[in-house]
Amino acid sequence: MTASGSGTGGSYHHQQASTSSAGSALQETPGRRNSVVIKVGMVGDAQIGKTSLMVKYVEGSFDEDYIQTLGVNFMEKTISIRNTEITFSIWDLGGQREFVNMLPLVCNDAVAILFMFDLTRKSTLNSVKEWYRQARGFNKTAIPFLVGTKFDHFVNFPREDQEEISKQARKFARAMKASLIFSSTSHSINIQKIFKIVLSKSFDLKCTIPEIEQVGEPLLLYQEV
Repeated sequence: MTASGSGTGGSYHHQQASTSSAGSALQETPGRRNSVVIKVGMVGDAQIGKTSLMVKYVEGSFDEDYIQTLGVNFMEKTISIRNTEITFSIWDLGGQREFVNMLPLVCNDAVAILFMFDLTRKSTLNSVKEWYRQARGFNKTAIPFLVGTKFDHFVNFPREDQEEISKQARKFARAMKASLIFSSTSHSINIQKIFKIVLSKSFDLKCTIPEIEQVGEPLLLYQEV
């Protein structure tokens, strides 16, 4: 296993926050700061932008020339809400099939799993079925998210192609009982919102982010899941 994170990775917090205890963790405790860890797994085919999205969220930077993930990447980001420090512990699995034996590292104890695909390559969306089946074998309770990447390229596709992929993605998301989010790391589209929605669903908090369901726009569907 390789763990990296430019100073944000390193130690893994074994004490994971369950969704049942998470809600109480956000209650105000006078004079004391609570801390909660939300483990988020990221799975999907190789070269779809998993690492780019993780680095963009954690460090705010984007580089088109990331080295392909060999094994598992790991990064952390801590935010403060009310009187609580919330640490996102993000685990990114390399998409090559030889790394599938590391899937338990990414999925075990995860509060949420991002099933990711490249909007410009339909084959990566089709692969989500198998990723979902295997991940659910290790974690049946994680909150699922279906995340399409590279929306900035996808939006230039012919309208009929956009409609076809969007329709299929919505169908998959319904079957998975997953939120559906189209994103672009290079253009900072929906990156922060993915993790805000992960947070709201982990703690059963009200989320006021507007949904987007118009083809040609970066889909954002999470309320009816």
